[in-house]
Amino acid sequence: MELKMNYQYTYFIHPFVVKESKYQRYILSLLKDKRFKLKVFQKGKDFDLYKYFSPKMRDFLFSSFSHSKLKLDKLEELPEDTKSAILSKYPCTIFEYELKEDIQGKAEDKGIFFKIQKVEVICFNTGICFFSMKTNIEDSQNFSDILNFNYKFRDIKQENTLKGYDKIYLQTSTFSSINKLTEFIKDITGSDVETMKLDIDTQRFLTYSYACIDSEFWNSNKSFEDIEYNFIKYANFLPADNSADLKADEATIFSEWKYAKMGFSKQGVVLFASSSDINNFTDLPNKFENEYFYTYILNLYKKIYLKKLEVEFRDSSNLKMARKKFIEFTKSLWVQDITDDETGSNVNYRLIKIFELDRLYYEIKTKYDVLYKELNIEKNSKAIIVVAIILVVSLVFNILNYIEIIR
Repeated sequence: MELKMNYQYTYFIHPFVVKESKYQRYILSLLKDKRFKLKVFQKGKDFDLYKYFSPKMRDFLFSSFSHSKLKLDKLEELPEDTKSAILSKYPCTIFEYELKEDIQGKAEDKGIFFKIQKVEVICFNTGICFFSMKTNIEDSQNFSDILNFNYKFRDIKQENTLKGYDKIYLQTSTFSSINKLTEFIKDITGSDVETMKLDIDTQRFLTYSYACIDSEFWNSNKSFEDIEYNFIKYANFLPADNSADLKADEATIFSEWKYAKMGFSKQGVVLFASSSDINNFTDLPNKFENEYFYTYILNLYKKIYLKKLEVEFRDSSNLKMARKKFIEFTKSLWVQDITDDETGSNVNYRLIKIFELDRLYYEIKTKYDVLYKELNIEKNSKAIIVVAIILVVSLVFNILNYIEIIR
């Protein structure tokens, strides 16, 4: 019997990098684009996010939490140039794209129909940004459809991709076709030059997906092991018809729930749940696309920023600035706790492992330590030379004085 779903959504995430010297200009371009609006976080409506993140992480990710309504109103009234200058100083600024109201319609062909629910651009003031798009499949309960959709759609940015998408249909009035959507994404993310310098894949989305299957397939009488092969395909973003040895590519699995499991890989994160637990289609999907989603984005940011620092340390003319940035990163992010939430801490730990953040950080720290020692040796050598010159000059002066006295 085909596995059925009760609820699902998938976020497709595209990291991109804006040159730091052009970051304010990029923020200004989003402010001028009336399709985008600044996303404002407030304690009342976003209380779960507020209590989940530590105070320092709240300030880093969501600066508007600390703003009064008066301050937010004044910010809104400012000229766009001034506003962009202010926002470019905040560690993180998030914009929402205003989607048009959908006009429902169906094609005659059979295939996978999907809708775009939300689009965000998450910008860090180091120039590292993320295009994020929430989608869901329309009018299908087949788990095979979410497998095929995630597998195919994440490659939408590759050349000649439309040939592989003849059975995936975009159902929204905002974009008339997948081609138009691709053009829109390119318009937002711009040139790939800075992104490719950091060895970021520009041809494939990262995937962050939630699926709640019907309780009929996973309950007190039917174990997870009976459907585990479906989860492994899901966690590794494989198509429904994949018949390879799945264990060879198995993602890291984590669970603190009876009827839900998370899968982590470098390609993305999934949460696979059963409706046997009511929280799996009420509370958990909300946590997954808010608290855990921004935990994922934050760790992605750390990974890319560490790569950026690694590149900057190679430039001998920029070492002083690279050292300053590394110290600031260590103080403001690396040594800070993200959350006191136990499950959130476990999710964060697994993301650190998947992204190999410890290895990246300590490789850069080793370079920093070596360069710091070399600079100190160079400074000490210069100081010794200066002292030697002073001593020689002093000795010559004393000898001349002595000769003068004798005369």
